[in-house]
Amino acid sequence: MSFLNRKMIILIKSILALLFFLCLLNMPYGYYELVRVIAFASFGYFAFKANQVEKSEQVFIYIALALLFQPFFKIALGRELWNIVDVVVGVGLITSLFIKKVNR
Repeated sequence: MSFLNRKMIILIKSILALLFFLCLLNMPYGYYELVRVIAFASFGYFAFKANQVEKSEQVFIYIALALLFQPFFKIALGRELWNIVDVVVGVGLITSLFIKKVNR
């Protein structure tokens, strides 16, 4: 993966994690819809990139996350459970940035 692609992925993961953490605040409903669209597109992009370097376990994880956050059919988990999901996914995204650096 080229330097520019790595920087793009780092930027997207960082912004996406921030968006998930902001979901913990009392935001207008449109914000959550926007986060779902951005998350769906981002996780789809991550799955595509992981598939290019033949990391099938990452492809599976990113596709599962894209389906969880997809904006077409609302998944009703309740606010408390969505908050937990947002934190876990946000922490996972941030952690993945540091794990990549260790493995290089």
